[in-house]
This record gives sequence, structure tokens and C-alpha cells, in this order.
Amino acid sequence: MEYLADPAPDTPADVPIRKIIHVDMDAFYASVEQRDDPALRGKPVAVGGSSRRGVVAAASYEARKFGVRSAMPSITAKRQCPDLIFVPPRFDAYREVSHLIRAIFQDYADEVEPLSLDEAYLDVSADKARLGSATATARLIRRRIREETGLTASAGVSYNKFIAKLASDQNKPDGLTVIPPGRGADFVQALSIRRFHGIGPVTAAKMEGLGVFSGADLAGKDPLWLAENFGNSAEWLYNLARGIDHRRVKSNRPLKSLGGERTFFNDLITDTEIREALAHVCSVVWDRAAKKGARGRTVTLKLRYADFRTITRAKSVPSPIVDGASLLAAGEAILAPLLPTEQGIRLLGLTLSKFEGEEDDGDGADSGAPADLLSLI
Repeated sequence: MEYLADPAPDTPADVPIRKIIHVDMDAFYASVEQRDDPALRGKPVAVGGSSRRGVVAAASYEARKFGVRSAMPSITAKRQCPDLIFVPPRFDAYREVSHLIRAIFQDYADEVEPLSLDEAYLDVSADKARLGSATATARLIRRRIREETGLTASAGVSYNKFIAKLASDQNKPDGLTVIPPGRGADFVQALSIRRFHGIGPVTAAKMEGLGVFSGADLAGKDPLWLAENFGNSAEWLYNLARGIDHRRVKSNRPLKSLGGERTFFNDLITDTEIREALAHVCSVVWDRAAKKGARGRTVTLKLRYADFRTITRAKSVPSPIVDGASLLAAGEAILAPLLPTEQGIRLLGLTLSKFEGEEDDGDGADSGAPADLLSLI
């Protein structure tokens, strides 16, 4: 489905109107598994571990009909869909397909900003392939992905990143939605606030408690009200409700964070077990940091308890962490006040961020959005 209208300004006169495509593969991991194993086609499939400590990494559309979603505990997914088929993840296979897709993107845009293995923004304002329009470009990209990988992709076409990403989710799977200038605000304001990419469940619940359920409700709030309730995110939210987003597509996104986490088959109970698990995760994270030459100043610890309650705690140090021992020391300093635990730990994760040379570019944690607003930006 496409939304068409005569162009009308949604941006200030001094800001160029861009042509942005957001391409999002459909149920990517699960679709690769179904493509490679014909026996899985048409059946509910979950990529992830099937043990009682497993978590769903991705679900096919057949599984989603039963309410199975990524990040859902495997035991819950199996309860909701008794015929669910679990397959272990094959990240090498997913990366291989992702590289093929990104090579296709490069034929149509010089500015390509991958967000993950299965989605990316493309700025096609320059019409590199001389196809005449962003819509024609998106159609051809989707056709080539299908022909060259055997997979389907959905795409959103618009004049900024925020709306393009919303649009790509509008007609999944295998859909194309176009939101031209002049229609952005109407499109955004017709959506539930929970559809807004970047507004997490905590902020959405707060908004609903304040009577804000849709983009139109949000657009009806003045800047003073937004500032009183959402602090320095007020301007950011004010713009989103009007379909305004001036962020550029950046082909070389600066590294914002790197980390690792581990889910345990049996809950960790003793202090010794938890500290040993922290040491293991720290070693993995530091290996990744060392390979990238990344030196960060902020360490964030994530703990998920047996009842699925999840907490995060962060600590910043004056100078960048230069070795694994220093990373572990920072992690232990965060962990110490949380011990002993009242209940078992089922997941432990650690993230390193605030790297040397990092600047505020409006796309990260200093963009004015609260923490849970950033997970999908």
C-alpha cells in the first residue's frame, strides 16, 4: 500500500528534503532457516534454545500468529504454540546473507546505514541508479533481494529516517509503504504511541497514564507540558509527533557500545557463581573491544533475576579502560552492592560504552531521548 499526495513542506525551507528508504528483512533468521530447510516451510519456527532457560531470538510469521515473539522465554513460546519447532541460530549463515543484501544496497546508494544484519537505511536522494524515484528504487531493491537470496523484505520510503522506519513496518511481510512530504504528520498521528520506534514500554506506559495513546494525542501537547513530564526529551517528542526528524543517514556509524550477555541453564545463587559468570562475560567483551581498538569509560551491568525482573546499573570512570582487568574491576564494583541476591540470576550481561573520540551526533544517548526510547532508534 502506498500513500500518495502532492508534496507539501514538512521541514523548514533551509533543510533539504531527503529521499530515505528503510529496508527490513521479514522474520530474517527464521526465514533463512525455512529457506535452507524445506521441511520447515509453512510451519511455526523459532530460532533459539528450546531448554527451559532458552530465549527466542526470532520467530517465523507462522509462529507469530500464536503470539511468539523475539526475546520471549522459550518455555512460554512453547506453551503458546505447542507445535513450535526450535532451531539453533546459525549466525555465520545470517551474516553471509546480510553481506549479499548490503552489496545490493551499494548499487543504489552511497550512504547506507546498517542497523543490524537485517535492516538498514539508504539515502537515495542522489538517485545513483537513475531510476527516477525512491519508490522505483525500493521496488527494484526488494525484487533483487528476492531473486538473489530467496527471501522477502519490506520497505518504507519517506523524507526522513523516523517515518521510513515506521513505514517499513506498516505492511509486513513483503510490503512497501510510501509516505511523501505533506503526509508525514498525518501518518504519524494516526498511529498508536506504542508503534513509535524509539518509545519503549516504560515511556509508553507513562504516556498512556497521562492520556497520550496516539501520535495525535502527543501532537496535542504543548512544549511546556512535554518538558514538565519528559524533561530534555520534550523537543524530540514534539518533533516526532509532527513527523520531523533531521538525522542524516550515516554510512559510517560511530561505535556506541559493545557488550555480551549470557543466559544460564540453572539460576546462579552464590556470590562465587555470579562473580565467575561476570569474569567470563567480561573476558568476552574485552576480546571484542580489543579487536576493535575500542577504549570506553562507561560500564553497564545487566542482571535478570529468576522472576524475569531485569535491572541495569552503570559506572563511569575518569579515563578509558585499557585492559580486561580494569573492565572486570569496574564490573565487580557495580556488582558488589547487589550481592548477596535475594533470588537466583538467570542472565548476566555487561556493556562498554562512551568510547574515546565519541561525539554527540544527535543519534545516541545524548539525543534528548530517555534510555528506553533509544533501543529502537
